[in-house]
Amino acid sequence: MPEPSLPPTPPVPLTALLAREDLALRQIAGPAAAGTVLHGAHTSEMADPYPYLLGGELLLTAGVHIPEAAGSGTYFDDYVSRIVAAGGAALGFGVAPVHDTVPRALVASCETFGLPLLEVPPRTTFAAVGRAVWQLMEHARTAELRRVTEAQQSLAAAASRPDPVPAVLHRLARHLGGRAVLYGPEGAEIAAAGRMPEGAARAREDTDQTAGESPADLTALARLLVTRGSASASDTTPAGVHLTAYALGAGQGFVLGVAAGRRDPGDHTIASVAAVLLSLLTGEQHSGSGAARSSALVRLLLGDPAEDVVPLLGGDRWLVVRARPEERTPDALAASALGAALGSPLVDLAGDVVRVLVPAGREPGPQPGWTLGVSAAVAPGRWQDADAQAARALGRARATRTALVRYGTRAALAELVPPDEAEAHARALLAPLADNPALTETLRTWLSLHGSWDRTAVALSVHRNTVRQRIARCAALLGTDLDDPDVRMELWFALRRAER
Repeated sequence: MPEPSLPPTPPVPLTALLAREDLALRQIAGPAAAGTVLHGAHTSEMADPYPYLLGGELLLTAGVHIPEAAGSGTYFDDYVSRIVAAGGAALGFGVAPVHDTVPRALVASCETFGLPLLEVPPRTTFAAVGRAVWQLMEHARTAELRRVTEAQQSLAAAASRPDPVPAVLHRLARHLGGRAVLYGPEGAEIAAAGRMPEGAARAREDTDQTAGESPADLTALARLLVTRGSASASDTTPAGVHLTAYALGAGQGFVLGVAAGRRDPGDHTIASVAAVLLSLLTGEQHSGSGAARSSALVRLLLGDPAEDVVPLLGGDRWLVVRARPEERTPDALAASALGAALGSPLVDLAGDVVRVLVPAGREPGPQPGWTLGVSAAVAPGRWQDADAQAARALGRARATRTALVRYGTRAALAELVPPDEAEAHARALLAPLADNPALTETLRTWLSLHGSWDRTAVALSVHRNTVRQRIARCAALLGTDLDDPDVRMELWFALRRAER
């Protein structure tokens, strides 16, 4: 028998229709309604309804087509068997106006062929039953759309986390009620989340062979997808576990595998959204801009000045962003996802800090799960200075527990002093610290945080006693009282001028 052509609307459980008190429907034959779903309702008085059914319907009849001698022959068996062959989900029999009761032979045939039989009371019209089915289907469709929308938003939020790939897989597995696996180009499992459905667990308990287990089947499906270069593939195991694999990106070889115990109408959409997000997170860029960046890197390595190379990167002024995740050490995928969120593929992962070079026209904003420090906009020749600024801004952001701190570029009173004189004064004032960068940086950070020992320790990742010792050493070398606000102000101006 061919598969019934079912509409995309979510099906309605027969139990939901029976629960409608206004209809007063009653099941009088066939298997329990709990396992039956309806894809629509159709009224027909044809003796052979097979040609008029698509499959999944509740067929409604008043028995007009039943001949007088039907009970003594095979009429009801033939009639019910044709409904079952057409994929009909259930039969509703109206006891008015033609029949006072449901024919016993019809009840027996429905029991024989396993077709749920409903008694429709005289006060309930077929139109009311049909309307109730469509109302329930509309409610189911609305609920499914809401589920898909919420899943899409959840997956998008997961993709912005410091650990985007595991987060997306975890959310996908939770929304589909199964297991989600990311496979590499060689078919090896890279990351996974969730559990195999119960059917797979029972299958493992019933056999000692691993070939038929769902995890192995899912891996085999993923490898098959890579081999034949298709966009997706699906299968169902004997245990009733639904397996689906999606190719990620354009020929990169990554595959998303999903195993679920059911297959709801919106599941494909949810998994497709996850596949797109994972493609962005794992894929390499092969566009013209990617080639330009590669060319710029080669030229820099070969000694070309940054000013000559920067046109290939698409901007003449740049920001440096330094970022640290709030919970865990970032990996390459998390760094790439952060760069994508900030609008730049120029990303460097160094230990627990990610550096991103961003064109000045793309103003960075706070990123969930990250603490960011942003430099002032600079020309390519001052990228190193901007990196130092971003490092100080990040230290201040961590010390003050702020999601994002921008390095200040607002003009200060020091700008009123001629640059040459200001720089000469700064060099002279800070000369005792010139040979000890650690002391200089500690003093700068301590002053920027208003003399807070604890915040300075956090910003510099050292113990607060180390901060106290360094500041005491600075006071001794400079021969001044660092508790004096005038002294602090003068030193701050000098340090700001020394940065330039």
